[in-house]
Amino acid sequence: MINFIDNRVKPLLPPIIQPETYTNIAIPGFGVIVMIVALTILGAVTTNLLGRSIVRGADRLLSSVPIVRNVYAAFKQLIEVLTNNQQASYDRVVLVEYPKVGSWCIGFVSSNAKGEIAHRLGDDFVGVFVPTTPNPTSGFLIYVRESECIEMNMSIEDGAKMILSAGLVVPEHGDEAPEQRSLPLTDEGTEKLSEDA
Repeated sequence: MINFIDNRVKPLLPPIIQPETYTNIAIPGFGVIVMIVALTILGAVTTNLLGRSIVRGADRLLSSVPIVRNVYAAFKQLIEVLTNNQQASYDRVVLVEYPKVGSWCIGFVSSNAKGEIAHRLGDDFVGVFVPTTPNPTSGFLIYVRESECIEMNMSIEDGAKMILSAGLVVPEHGDEAPEQRSLPLTDEGTEKLSEDA
């Protein structure tokens, strides 16, 4: 194989870089070395110049398609956030009342309310991602008061396992009970007991 490559590469080389010009000994494998170096240089040039041109062209194409550009822009923004901020991750696992009062589901706190959302709702709201089961890549982003969440002791990984398994895999619970946070109760509909009771 070495002789096969040498016999085809050496005739393409100028005499000034062939070892036989300076020595009387033929160096086997010189053509293989030249071919490897040439392919490495060609790959680097293609990756840096041609590769960037292809990426820019694909970006312009996807950004110009009417329906695709909205999805592509959101996906690109998400990739940029995750790439630039390596610490971007969910904060903790909570239980939130969703989709109605009395029904609780697992959610992941993404961040405190910021920007216009904080201006409209208040600083005490948090963004909670409520994933669907068994596909946690889709779900709902809801904003609720932090005091209305029940904070869990389980890790993000345990919460994700529970959602992926549709509740079949439940993490072990330690002795320490999590702080229970719930909606404030009103006196409406309750009866006060007398002092004798």
